[in-house]
Amino acid sequence: MSSCQHTLGKKVEDMESQHQSRWKAIAKVLRFGFWAVLLLLVLWQFWKPAQLDANRADLVRRFQEQRKSRVIALIHGEDTINFFGVPVGSFINMEDSESILRAIRLTPPDQPIDFILHTPGGLVLAAEQIAHALVEHKGKVTVFVPHYAMSGGTLIALTADEIVMDPNAVLGSVDPQIGDMPAASIVKLLKQKPRTQISDEMLVLIDVAGKARLQVAAFLSEVLLKHLPKADAVRLAVALSEGRWTHDFPITVEGARQLGLSVSTQMPTIIYELMDLYPQSGIGRPSVLYVPFRKSTLNNSQDGPGPDQERKS
Repeated sequence: MSSCQHTLGKKVEDMESQHQSRWKAIAKVLRFGFWAVLLLLVLWQFWKPAQLDANRADLVRRFQEQRKSRVIALIHGEDTINFFGVPVGSFINMEDSESILRAIRLTPPDQPIDFILHTPGGLVLAAEQIAHALVEHKGKVTVFVPHYAMSGGTLIALTADEIVMDPNAVLGSVDPQIGDMPAASIVKLLKQKPRTQISDEMLVLIDVAGKARLQVAAFLSEVLLKHLPKADAVRLAVALSEGRWTHDFPITVEGARQLGLSVSTQMPTIIYELMDLYPQSGIGRPSVLYVPFRKSTLNNSQDGPGPDQERKS
């Protein structure tokens, strides 16, 4: 009886040992799989932006060869393709200015420049540096606005010999902002309250805001003199910088033409292709969804929209 119990106990121990060994092997496989997946995810986060950059550079190179020009793209927005998909907003800054000035400096004086512009604006100094360099360039400057070029982006667009906008694209006013407040509204405070009731800090801001308005208007006038008579240049500079509209007021193609700007809507298809390589949606599902037409459907349709009309912004 004792021998049978010993044998049975040994079998149980062997089974438990095999069971433990099996679970250890499974645990090792799971650990390996976890680290392998994590490594692949990290590599993917680095590879995908690099692939996007390569595709973008290829399109810019193709457009440059087609136009026989120097193509510069300044495209801002929330780019979800970065580390672990965290969107990062961007705007015109001094790094942009430095890079663009270098590109212009390396361009032969008589060679045309094609500037693709998509931006909410940014630092006034950076935008003015870019604008000054484009005004001084001897070759033809064409600015393409596929969606919007607000604030400092509008300042840059005004340097162009030719502005090409999508029919639904917009420009904006160039009134300076002091912190998060419009300079024009700050200056008006003196008309609305006695000076004795205004704090010293606000009086300083009023002084700075007044100077900022004069400086931006003067710079705009100089930029516009490239294409307009002095009286028209001053009139347009004042209209865009005096705070006549809110800072995000959209100036459409029709509005730009009414202001005296020469605007074309003949946007090359390749620029829309480039914009498709700059994803603008945030984390999660896209907020806009559509199914592109098949080529056979487009060919058979007489009244349907063209391929450029089905794009999402």
